Amino acid sequence: MTPPPEMTALVADARCDGVEAALGKLRVARVPTPRPARGQVLVRIHATPCNPADLYYLEGRYGIDRPFPSTPGFEGAGEVVASGGGLLGRWLVGKRVACGGHSCSGTWAEYCVADSNQCLPLKNGLTFEQGATALANPMTAIALASLVRKGGRRAFVQSAAAGQLGRMILSVTSEKGITGVHVVRRKEQADSLRALGAAHVLVSTDSNFDTELAARCRELGATIALDAVAGEMTGRLLQALPARGEVVVIGSMSGEPCGGINPMALCFGDRRVRGFELAAHLRQLGLWGSFRLGNAAQRRVADGLSTNIRARLPLADAPAGLRDYARAMSDGKMLIIP
Repeated sequence: MTPPPEMTALVADARCDGVEAALGKLRVARVPTPRPARGQVLVRIHATPCNPADLYYLEGRYGIDRPFPSTPGFEGAGEVVASGGGLLGRWLVGKRVACGGHSCSGTWAEYCVADSNQCLPLKNGLTFEQGATALANPMTAIALASLVRKGGRRAFVQSAAAGQLGRMILSVTSEKGITGVHVVRRKEQADSLRALGAAHVLVSTDSNFDTELAARCRELGATIALDAVAGEMTGRLLQALPARGEVVVIGSMSGEPCGGINPMALCFGDRRVRGFELAAHLRQLGLWGSFRLGNAAQRRVADGLSTNIRARLPLADAPAGLRDYARAMSDGKMLIIP
């Protein structure tokens, strides 16, 4: 098919402080359909999610330099309708793919230009809706489960465990026989994780949380924590871990710098804090390693590692719907259906 000269897209004109303000200024617009260069393809988007990374970007606190105004969205699924050239790009034309990446033109639109090596053909039987959420969270969950197992670790801690990524980490690690201590903010979130089979769930707002977390770490031998919250949570996790423990920061849901870190715990306990970011991890794996991880993620999704979809929105309704989503992200994803 010949792509139209114009398309409908969501556009952010500038970064804004706070999610509410950022989504409030998101607008629906008619813009030129992007054209793929060599090594790129044009994807007709069928479904695209809103992830925490998208909100961080709109607030100007994501770690990439994509100038405004721009179309947000780093993940989606659709059909490749044109290639800018290159063997891989020409092979992808006509195929159903999951796509995105930091260098894409933005998936919150009818069409998106993406690097050919950032497109993964969808497996037979996987829908566009499944494909739209088959990469970022499932790949991250699988990669983090491997990181936890590295060095023969027996247990781990994770914050924001009730979110979509947290639930996937619970599923993948449970299947691998890795024990987790799952930290949430509210009692009802704890109840929902226990219903999924989580044996060790703690509520961070409880008065005895820090004491109980340290006790669970000692009891279970947890020496690593995955922190999607940051802020003071980073220091609380680090303090609870035994000597030579490490906190891996994987997100910033608090919107605050990592804090509350006791320097003596670092100096005398030989503890450390470091980060994990999926795109950097994929660069380390290389093209074929990334494809293998992506295919493993698709297999897990096909086998039931699903994302809870709370609502489906056309582009016209997305700005208002995304504001509702941002107020309670652990209730499920919202998909934009261009």
